Amino acid sequence: MTMPFGYVSPEQVMKDRADYARKGIARGRSVVVIAYDGGILFVAENLSRALHKISEIYDRIAFAAVGKYNEFENLRMAGVRYADLRGYSYDRQDVTGRGLANVFAQTLGTIFTVESKPYEVEIVIAEVGETAEDDQIYRLTYDGSVADEHGFVAMGGSGEQITQALQERYRDGMPLQEALTTAVELLGRDPATGEQRSLTATQLEVAVLERGRPRRKFRRLSAATLAGLLGQPIESLGPPPRPDERESAPPTSLAGGSHEPAGPDGESPEGE
Repeated sequence: MTMPFGYVSPEQVMKDRADYARKGIARGRSVVVIAYDGGILFVAENLSRALHKISEIYDRIAFAAVGKYNEFENLRMAGVRYADLRGYSYDRQDVTGRGLANVFAQTLGTIFTVESKPYEVEIVIAEVGETAEDDQIYRLTYDGSVADEHGFVAMGGSGEQITQALQERYRDGMPLQEALTTAVELLGRDPATGEQRSLTATQLEVAVLERGRPRRKFRRLSAATLAGLLGQPIESLGPPPRPDERESAPPTSLAGGSHEPAGPDGESPEGE
């Protein structure tokens, strides 16, 4: 029996889609998520002050992503709507990181297998608990796969190299300043040459889920706070470097609401 002209096996189709998604994600700037003694820290290199890669989802839950801006922004807003509806219909305690991770996994899995193009995104859903043992960090990939991570996650362009370095340097109960300094150092390291760039506070987007805060645990760290933690002179803080036109491009599709102004990623709509 001869195959019809233009036939492509299902295995090859899935492989091509996976390769396509991985290449798009690899073009994005990395994000590092680290558990520290007071909660969970999120660090990203991001020149934009308006388009965020790190955002609040609900009281104790935050979202971080790399890849194509409009795609993971739509996912984030869908997560906010799910959390608000569930919290209003039942109880705020019924909104959990595990539940959100399952919803995102189903959505990403369906898009990967059914739609003509997979989402070029990788995301982390993190929930801070009453104790460090109760913290939850879930990593979701473009095909809907979910991994329950312990301690840290690195994703995006140099995610593999950063993960290898964190495996040697991470320890439970790191103070915030040490965790932040470690993340910034690894984000500034060129994965190809090993050369070290010095990232300033205005080039970073940093947020925390603080265990000790009242109900809403999410807090962004200002440039002045970051400069103090990193030992950089606060007086030298000028306006953030102007991102290029591609990086500041708005999302192509926005819908729904959020706890805060819409916008992750300082990356381009192409995942740059």
